[in-house]
Amino acid sequence: MKKLVIVESPSKSKTIKQYLGSDFEVLSSKGHIRDLSISGVGGLGLDIENNFTPKYDIIANKERTVKDLTKAAKKADEIYLATDPDREGEAISWHLEQILDAQDKPTYRVIFNEVTKQAVRKAFDNPREIDHGLVSSQETRRILDRIIGFKLSKLLQNKIKSKSAGRVQSAALKIIVDREKEIEAFTPEEYWKIQAVFKAFEAELTNIDKKRAKLPDEAAADALLADLSKTFTVESIKERDRKRAPKPPFTTSSLQQEASNRLNFNGQKTMMIAQKLYEGIELQDEKQGLITYMRTDSTRMSSAFMEPARQHIAHIYGADFVSRRKLKAGKKGQDAHEGIRPTDIKYTPETVKQYLNRDEYRLYKMIYLRAIASLMRSARFTSTTVRLASGKTIFKVRGQHLNFPGYLRAYGEYETIEDKAIPKLEEGQTIEAEQFNKSQHFTQPPARFTEAKLIKEMEEVGIGRPSTYSQTVSTLKNRKYVNLEDKKFIPTEQGRLTIEKLDAYFSRIINVDYTARMEKVLDDIATRETEQTAIISDFYHTFIPLVEKANEEMEKAPPKLTGETCPKCERPMVFRESKYGTFEACSGYPECKYIKPNDKQKAEPKSTGITCPKCGKGTIVERTATRGRNKGNTFYACNNFPRCRHIMSGTPIDEACPECDKPLVETQDGTVQCDDQETCKYRRTS
Repeated sequence: MKKLVIVESPSKSKTIKQYLGSDFEVLSSKGHIRDLSISGVGGLGLDIENNFTPKYDIIANKERTVKDLTKAAKKADEIYLATDPDREGEAISWHLEQILDAQDKPTYRVIFNEVTKQAVRKAFDNPREIDHGLVSSQETRRILDRIIGFKLSKLLQNKIKSKSAGRVQSAALKIIVDREKEIEAFTPEEYWKIQAVFKAFEAELTNIDKKRAKLPDEAAADALLADLSKTFTVESIKERDRKRAPKPPFTTSSLQQEASNRLNFNGQKTMMIAQKLYEGIELQDEKQGLITYMRTDSTRMSSAFMEPARQHIAHIYGADFVSRRKLKAGKKGQDAHEGIRPTDIKYTPETVKQYLNRDEYRLYKMIYLRAIASLMRSARFTSTTVRLASGKTIFKVRGQHLNFPGYLRAYGEYETIEDKAIPKLEEGQTIEAEQFNKSQHFTQPPARFTEAKLIKEMEEVGIGRPSTYSQTVSTLKNRKYVNLEDKKFIPTEQGRLTIEKLDAYFSRIINVDYTARMEKVLDDIATRETEQTAIISDFYHTFIPLVEKANEEMEKAPPKLTGETCPKCERPMVFRESKYGTFEACSGYPECKYIKPNDKQKAEPKSTGITCPKCGKGTIVERTATRGRNKGNTFYACNNFPRCRHIMSGTPIDEACPECDKPLVETQDGTVQCDDQETCKYRRTS
């Protein structure tokens, strides 16, 4: 009996092939094979009058893949769909089932959380049917994103030259813009601190006349210092035993945050490396997945991993370090998944280091140690607070001493408790300060978001899913809506203008609360508590009138002034765009058609700096279509024309394909895919 297995990734197909017998043929769909059509009303691919029934087309350049899969399916006696264990993977399996049309033979859905021999074989022993609730949830998300992507993006492109908008990306941009407004509205307040310097430590002023110390200016600080005596009495000494518990295993969000903070990785890089670690690394004997599935918001770990891990902890660190603490999935956890952990405790970072590059090793080591640390006892330390009295003032000094390192013995490279010693003192003891120091300070505005803090904020307010965080951040940067300064996000002028217009016309939909509620609705669709059509219909009939109103009322952004006047009519000169690039012209067009002469009659097309993936000699440049139905539209092509006629399948982004290292592009509806769709099928949705 011949059995066909279909997975998403070519890399994963090679790993799984090793675990299954000769009866199995393992092929890859190379990501999505179908997407919403661009036909129908507004190019949405929806039959609006027939309950918003979606119409699907084979993705461009996917015909060969579909043909190969269909041919293999006809020869097979059984078909196993083993795409990723999440909603998107479930949807891909459903699309495969529809395309293969294998109703006359058994077709099974197989999921596994880790690419290991044991997990894969167990999954194939326990197949299930496709979960249509998960499929419906993912389909709803795709339809909503298509409606917004086509309608709202087109509106903003026409009115204010913004490149795109989206349900999640615009909510995230609003978070950044609103924070910037808080910073600009913030008025700093001056305050002063006073420190008493003793021989072995320093203490800080905290109270005056039993009230919290407030010194608004230098005059107040000097007045207090004039009355201060250097003789202090130890008023009290308080010691408290404290514990610091280890954090749970990584989720997608916490992994991206910690990798940003500790390893200086951006979200895209973190997920690309994690994907490779999940799909399999070539070890000495075979290809082996080193971590569990990296798109999860659960922190649960299986007992099959925890018991050997606890034995490992006892062997390496001692029995006193082993904890029997129960790990919970958390309120938002999808308990079908586990947290991100190593697939086998025996694959220590050092044993696999020779098979990994530097960044793979650093990320794997952090994942491994975090999972180990989560099963260890809390760190225990003693904190000491000493109150020193002098007249009407109280000064405090705090110290701490680590008594038991607990989980820090494993995870101390990423997290520490520093000892801060205080000399032995007794209550009632009199001590003399050597001097006083004063220092000026100002209250600080809210901090701008780093990538790690933005992802944390998105998770906390409930917008996006684990698989969308890094792509959302990448989109904001690629669209030039934000700049990075000292690793912090600052909205650009275009980003602020985008939010200004969205607030004016789409505040009912493009906001954090609505986006978070929609995520809850998608969860309810997945569990079949909510019906898909009603949600899409309600959204469509709410959203489209807003688009129509904005289309009528939103003014087009005026062209930017050059600072010069027209030599013919003395009207202001402005910058305008043509198929050849930017030029300067009179703002009085069409009454005045003056164009400032340029040394180059035909401007050079704007270069992207990307080497043409087809000929390897030319450079991809930005061009404008001059004829046909796409006249006026921007496209990207090789400047080696006519020797090379390569045209990219979308807008290039500053990122390489994780499968083949060729350029990635973003299509009109926000899908990111490999430019070489003929041979590499990598594709993801935001």
